[in-house]
Amino acid sequence: MSISQFSSNADEAVSNKMTPDQKVVLGSTTLGFTLDHMDATFLSFALAPMIAELHISGAQGGIIAAMSNWGALIGSVLFGILADRIGRVRVLSYTIILVTFATVILAFLDNAHTIYASRFLLGMGTGGEYGVSMALIAESFKANKVGRISSITAIGGQVGAILAAILATMIMPAFGWRGLFMIGFLPLIVVYIVRRHMKETPEFEQLKSDYQSGKKKFSFAYIANTPKRAYTSFVLIIMLTIQTAGYYGLMNWLPTIMRKQLGITATVTAGYVNLGMIPIIIGMAIGMLTFGTILDKIGPRIAFTIFLIASALMIYAFTFAYNMWTLTILGAVVGFFSNGMYGGFGAVISRLYPSEIRATAANTLMGSGRAIGAFSSVVIGWIMDHYSVSAVLMSLAAMYVISLVFMLTIPDFKKLGTLHK
Repeated sequence: MSISQFSSNADEAVSNKMTPDQKVVLGSTTLGFTLDHMDATFLSFALAPMIAELHISGAQGGIIAAMSNWGALIGSVLFGILADRIGRVRVLSYTIILVTFATVILAFLDNAHTIYASRFLLGMGTGGEYGVSMALIAESFKANKVGRISSITAIGGQVGAILAAILATMIMPAFGWRGLFMIGFLPLIVVYIVRRHMKETPEFEQLKSDYQSGKKKFSFAYIANTPKRAYTSFVLIIMLTIQTAGYYGLMNWLPTIMRKQLGITATVTAGYVNLGMIPIIIGMAIGMLTFGTILDKIGPRIAFTIFLIASALMIYAFTFAYNMWTLTILGAVVGFFSNGMYGGFGAVISRLYPSEIRATAANTLMGSGRAIGAFSSVVIGWIMDHYSVSAVLMSLAAMYVISLVFMLTIPDFKKLGTLHK
């Protein structure tokens, strides 16, 4: 997809035909993803100086990095339930406030254990935000737009990562890592917009009325209240685990993979990470919007099939990389396919589960996959120590094939293909 096609699709998805309420939903959820992911990514740049200043061990530093993923699982369930019970808009504000607090307080902490707690709280906030945002989008837009709109919101996370890199470069040389976390208050801008301009969707207002009249009741068991829905939830957790494992596993180990694959120095690798990650992130963003468009037009079964097969093939292609340019181009293509599917999960879950469990399902499934998939970096490290780079890449490629096999067994994916009509 060219840049002009990317811009055209984005313009179409956010055209002036949207109502003012839809514009507020899209703007607030996208900006929320951007600023919350920016806050969450600050640690990537601050961890090394934090370890040095606070005399934290490498193992403790690893726990700090992992705490947000573990917190996400708890926050996903908690805030998902709250969103389905008391309202999407209120809970969206709560999650953003929690992320803001957990980020800013890091500037004042001076030991590993309090930092653990802060990162756990941040993970709770970012984990909770996902399902709430997806529920708002599903209830604010027609079914044939949800894929693209949810993908645009997910792209906000990639923009946040770029912002984090830029701000870290500007702030840390003068004010240190504590100064970087101090600007973590920026997501409060989203809270102001949400509180002032956003209101609950008509679908949730009807759900609230049904709660009060007794027509409907909330039950966490709805995620698996029938054999078919239980199996669907199980498969989606497997797919989301692989999605997370592929992303974190590949991105965290990419510099090491490059060094071993090409025999280049750590200094060259560092230069690649600073410059070469930008096309990869751009590839991810374009992939998200492309996947959302395909999802809306031909349904999830074919869309996921195309992207899962392409992800497996492109990761395997890394074994044939022969120079820096090859790896950069392949990285962008891998990002396009492997991370392009991320936004589509929210769109699919919003269609598969009823309104009374929509946010809870999205958060619980995503949080579970994220928590399990976070261990991929450890597994890849073990494979790297005992085998070879080729074994790592073959393992990653095989994961996407496994995801494809499981995806094809979800019966309701065939029905979702007709919702765009």
